[in-house]
Amino acid sequence: MKTAIAVPEGLTDVLLHACCAPCSSAIVEWMLANGVRPVIFYYNPNIFPREEYEIRKQESKRHAESLGVRWIDGDYNHDEWLGGICGLEGEPERGRRCERCFFLRLKATALKAQELGIPYFTTTLASSRWKDIEQINRAGQAAEASVHSSQFIVHNSNTHHPTVNDQLSTINYPKFWSQNWRKGGLYERRNQLLKEFGFYNQQYCGCEFSFRS
Repeated sequence: MKTAIAVPEGLTDVLLHACCAPCSSAIVEWMLANGVRPVIFYYNPNIFPREEYEIRKQESKRHAESLGVRWIDGDYNHDEWLGGICGLEGEPERGRRCERCFFLRLKATALKAQELGIPYFTTTLASSRWKDIEQINRAGQAAEASVHSSQFIVHNSNTHHPTVNDQLSTINYPKFWSQNWRKGGLYERRNQLLKEFGFYNQQYCGCEFSFRS
């Protein structure tokens, strides 16, 4: 497999936000073959209806278990997600609704990485040719900044009032690994693994708005 993946210096562990098993398959395979230990985080409250969500979730879990990779089930709260994208329902695909959706899911991923003490997070969303890679990167960077800002506020509220430099030196927050996962032959390998594993292959992004468009 040809290589076009840029691994940040020192990265050995990563929390991988997975939208589905087909999209994560080649990415996880590449990581395991290149000294990166992934933990899969399945967090997709955008998916509708619930039956569709459960099918994709079980396929993702089956894939992880077959490889002995840790898999974490995120909460499914579609109503909360609808509140998060309220006002953007009429946006076209690759519009503002999609970027907001990416941000909501990646912020939850960043918070989970922080909770687990995993220094990096990334997403399989960047493997789909149907997604705007620039939107995904902006959303991931915004998610990183959001967690960073919230941690800074918590530290800044301490009664001993440390200096700004002291605060920044003690804060450990997860960083977004921005990577186009279509490169390096991974998109082609995804299609091969889809057949090898017999994955359920969904025909729409996930939310009711993408389904209707």
